[in-house]
Amino acid sequence: MKNIKFFIFLLFLSNLVYSQIVISKYAGEFMSFGVGARTSALGGAFTALANDVSASVYNPAGLAQLNYPQILLQHEEKFGKLLNYDVASVAIPYGKDYTFGITLTRNGIDGIYDTRNALIDANGDGKLDITNDRLDPDKITQFSNTDYVLYLSYAQKYFDDLYIGANIKFIRRDIAEFSATGIGFDISALYFFNENLKFGATLKDPTTTLISWSTGRNELVSPTLKFGTIYSFELFGNQFSSLYDVDVRFENRKYASQFNIGPISFDSHLGIEYNIFKFLNLRAGYSDIDELTFGIGVVLPRLNIDYSYTKVSSFSDNFITDSHSVTHRISIIINLNTKRFLR
Repeated sequence: MKNIKFFIFLLFLSNLVYSQIVISKYAGEFMSFGVGARTSALGGAFTALANDVSASVYNPAGLAQLNYPQILLQHEEKFGKLLNYDVASVAIPYGKDYTFGITLTRNGIDGIYDTRNALIDANGDGKLDITNDRLDPDKITQFSNTDYVLYLSYAQKYFDDLYIGANIKFIRRDIAEFSATGIGFDISALYFFNENLKFGATLKDPTTTLISWSTGRNELVSPTLKFGTIYSFELFGNQFSSLYDVDVRFENRKYASQFNIGPISFDSHLGIEYNIFKFLNLRAGYSDIDELTFGIGVVLPRLNIDYSYTKVSSFSDNFITDSHSVTHRISIIINLNTKRFLR
């Protein structure tokens, strides 16, 4: 407990010693993409389910449910392949009640043309004249805009019906010659009301997370409180699950959210999953940013293959041909479910 209090004190202290600190709206949005095609297909409603390696980001307490190590690999292309989002994650059970995990996420836009030093200024006025000035193609370079987050996860079975967990996350952002670094943490819990009903909660960035830019600007990521519930029951001899999550934010999103009370906003996620013969999973969901989501998952002895299809309704009314409003995510989970690796 003393170590935890000292760590929180250091985070507060770091916030005070930096200048130009700004509580920036959407400063942590790059950490909201989630992990795994299963979670994406469920509209991001995963806080109470959290029963595989992808729980590391949504609700690390859920990792304590694992009895064998798992490895997750993911690739996603968004906005007509403009943005690539890749994930690698590992979760390893330890002893009777503990699980540790490590997750690395990267989302980025590569090959951005930099024309800042390529202007041929015919009249020397320092401004672009579309009649006389032009760009020198030999001086056009490229750069990337990338965000990396490294999560170190911890989970513990505290009681038979209560699991707890936490993340420490290290942040690195790069755009052209500018960069930023940050460190933050999350805490979470998972409660089993009975065999059919579970509740989950995750508090992200509880003391705010500082992201310090090389320009001297320092941004604070505001806390986000996630609540989730899942109810499972038998339907036609197979398991059917309904999921609901709500994100409570404190950064004055107002009309950019589904509902708000002053600076506090509320956004919902809905998901359903139907498991057929413990082999095939059919999924659908609706996310907090008006995304319709669908997915399918195949469960093999040591391999789970998941796919999700996301449609952003605000881009277009055309459900098929508008490629920029459609996102495809693919992920695999490797299960090391042999006696040698049993918890």
